[in-house]
Amino acid sequence: MMLRLQNISYTHPNKDLLFDSIDLTVNKHDKIALIGNNGAGKSTLLKIIAGQCQPSAGNMTVLAQPYDVPQHFGQYNDLTVGQALQVERKLTALREIENGNATEENYALLDDDWTIEERCHQALRNWQLTDLDLQQKMGTLSGGQKTKLFLAGISIHQPELILLDEPSNHLDYLSRQVLYDLLQSTPSTLIVVSHDRKLVNLFGKVCELSKHGIAVYGGNYEFYLQQKQAENLALNQNIQSKEKTLRKAREKERQTIERQQKLDSRGKSKQEKAGVARIMMNTLRNNAENSTAKMKTVHAEKIDGISQDLQELRAALPDIAKMKFGFDDSALHRGKILVTATNLNFRYGTQPLWPDSLNFQITSGERIVLKGANGSGKTTLVKLILGNLENHIGTIYRADSQSVYVDQDYSLIDKRLKMYEQVQKFNASALQEHEVKNRLSRFLFTKDDWDKPCSALSGGERMRLLLCCLTVYQQSPDLIILDEPTNNLDIQNIEILTAAINEYRGTLLVVSHDERFLEEVHIDRTIQL
Repeated sequence: MMLRLQNISYTHPNKDLLFDSIDLTVNKHDKIALIGNNGAGKSTLLKIIAGQCQPSAGNMTVLAQPYDVPQHFGQYNDLTVGQALQVERKLTALREIENGNATEENYALLDDDWTIEERCHQALRNWQLTDLDLQQKMGTLSGGQKTKLFLAGISIHQPELILLDEPSNHLDYLSRQVLYDLLQSTPSTLIVVSHDRKLVNLFGKVCELSKHGIAVYGGNYEFYLQQKQAENLALNQNIQSKEKTLRKAREKERQTIERQQKLDSRGKSKQEKAGVARIMMNTLRNNAENSTAKMKTVHAEKIDGISQDLQELRAALPDIAKMKFGFDDSALHRGKILVTATNLNFRYGTQPLWPDSLNFQITSGERIVLKGANGSGKTTLVKLILGNLENHIGTIYRADSQSVYVDQDYSLIDKRLKMYEQVQKFNASALQEHEVKNRLSRFLFTKDDWDKPCSALSGGERMRLLLCCLTVYQQSPDLIILDEPTNNLDIQNIEILTAAINEYRGTLLVVSHDERFLEEVHIDRTIQL
């Protein structure tokens, strides 16, 4: 056993419960993918295991010092690379000893770790970080460099327990391959939070975190999907059965009340013919009305109970099963030339960005991925295609068409607006207010959400709101450019985005290192930088 969590709960300082009654045992050499919707508390749970955060309740046993690869690195900006890697003091002690200052303090600091410098150099080489100076400030590094630096620390420290929070977020295709190889080959115990479905499929156990606890699936991500599909199939069958029960209950109520009303009417008619006194007639009528009212109450309570059960079952459906997208077709005919680049390049200073100038066409209806290592000029090329950069070499032709650029932060969403106002901003087809609100409901935004400020939305909510905006536009855009669209989304929201994109019939240009996403949106061509 490496780690045991017993009845762990966490409540925010504002008293909101994040998760409750988490029980989990992690054995030595286990490799676990921790998944769950955005906001479920995955990062918080990692921080609790790392000792950086205290649970509100429960007990934890950790038998090794965890090595933590966080998702965000701003807290390290003022440290040197050596300090962030936790090697600076050892390296300083080694230098002192080599220079003849062989004090007990230096030997204690080095702790017989004579290969520390060699391991540092080798680890930095593995991650293409040989140009880094260990005295350099972390604040001068890019997000990708910081991620690779902490991943290099795994080879340096060789920890028994490793916690990784979205480790592939800032990595290009080649660096992701190095990460996959490292995680498969290390004998260390791993707990990894990631929306990278190729990565989580490498592990033999998937743990799904929610407010109500943690569910353990004894297999990789594909196995987890099969289990969830079986659960959802059973859930849908329960919903259909409950809907049938509800229809029968309503029909039974209608028939029973109609039969009672006929009996009451017949009885009243007989009483009138028999000359029953008016006071007795009123008494009999009141008794009949009370009997009917009681019958209605019994049926109403039964129907309310069935309706409540049905509502709870429907609420348990995954979000994607509740959504309707409704993209209109692009007005362009398939095969129309949208962009032609001839000997295209861009000059930074005196040097061209690309060693070989670019020649390519984009035609209507294509699905293209733009690939290249970090720093290869993907964003620059996107700006050239959109017409946002003009200082270039060669020529680029752009047809008259409607393009939408979607970055990883979904910046088309104006944080100053409320949700309903944001959708109205795109409402070029002059939909009525009730129609706009109906579209919001189709994207799982209830009336309680409509006045919510866009600044308060999560990454997944911004994505769903933007998709909603695109469906109320006069027509679907001819070209959608997605720039790392899955970076800030959980797995469920990636599936929603994938389903929406697969309904879209226009032209798609994607910048992404997420191979599974590219496969699922049916990319048919690559522009390689």
